[in-house]
Amino acid sequence: MKTLFDAVKVGDMALANRVVMAPLTRNRAPGALPNDLMVTYYTQRASAGLIITEACAISHQAQGYSDVPGIWNDAQVAGWKKITDAVHAAGGKIVVQLWHVGRVSHTDLQPNGQAPVAPSAITAKTRTVLIQNGVPAFVPTSEPRALGASEIPGIVDDYKRAARNAIAAGFDGVEVHAANGYLIDQFLRSGSNHRTDAYGGSIENRARLLMEVMHAVCNEIGGGRTSLRLSPVTPANDASDPQPQPLFDHVVRALAPLGLAYVHIIEGSTGAARDFQQGETAFDYAGLHAAYKQAGGNAAWMVNNGYDTALAQLAVNEGADLVAFGRPFISNPDLVRRLREGQELNALNPKTLYGGGVEGYTDYPALP
Repeated sequence: MKTLFDAVKVGDMALANRVVMAPLTRNRAPGALPNDLMVTYYTQRASAGLIITEACAISHQAQGYSDVPGIWNDAQVAGWKKITDAVHAAGGKIVVQLWHVGRVSHTDLQPNGQAPVAPSAITAKTRTVLIQNGVPAFVPTSEPRALGASEIPGIVDDYKRAARNAIAAGFDGVEVHAANGYLIDQFLRSGSNHRTDAYGGSIENRARLLMEVMHAVCNEIGGGRTSLRLSPVTPANDASDPQPQPLFDHVVRALAPLGLAYVHIIEGSTGAARDFQQGETAFDYAGLHAAYKQAGGNAAWMVNNGYDTALAQLAVNEGADLVAFGRPFISNPDLVRRLREGQELNALNPKTLYGGGVEGYTDYPALP
């Protein structure tokens, strides 16, 4: 029987176990530059089978929160290279999550104070984080403007460049963030996409940007180093669609030929109820996985949201290949050992999640 702590091959990566550190926004990269404090943070957690970095902006336009890192220029690549070198020296594997927030942003964070971009000019009913004098504040997102069709190839190119930069920075691969109500997810869902051109209307059209991005990234760095995150029913960042099952069944079938490393599925509401639903019927996650495999997909299947050791092992028994853990990795740098040995977990301090320095970031103790 497979266990949570088995070594496993995932795309081009050989992982020491099936425990994955989920991407976790921490807002500790002023100027969008990875830094030495982040080197310590990620290296402390290198016993994870795989680390997925915090979401990382593919361009200045892609930013939606203060003090999040980027991967669009040489200085950022150099900063990330210190992190990947340290994680590899500690025996870990690490991929970067590529991020464009779309409408989940604020004019203060955009180039020249411009409006954020979106599939349609519909303001997200959510908030973002601005950090002023070191203090995080949650503020409403700004009204976006609809992207012109002529602008979309440039965004696809931004993803391609970011993937190329990721490999130059020493990452083992990339995860394209197409979840949680950010730009690609905004195009996927009818609640945020009211377009009438080739990127709106039908499911195939709404999935067009995602597929263009995935093909571009795979062509740039190879399918075995490319992965994807989806969140079929989450309401995060005002994400909504009345018929998520046919939408995401279509998406995974379209992804099947690409030879991806893994597909990362958030179950239920991101960071909240696992049984949250959108639409009239319960979302069938097993059916989603089956649709992917029936279409010839062979990527590892990663599950995420509210897992503990027992639930994670059950997921592995039922066909998952990888299980992602989020907040437990914040307060437990040695989470893999604690899960394996059944040790008590450190409590999380929610006041230090976003922004700040060492406190609540690199000062959580490991077991002796």
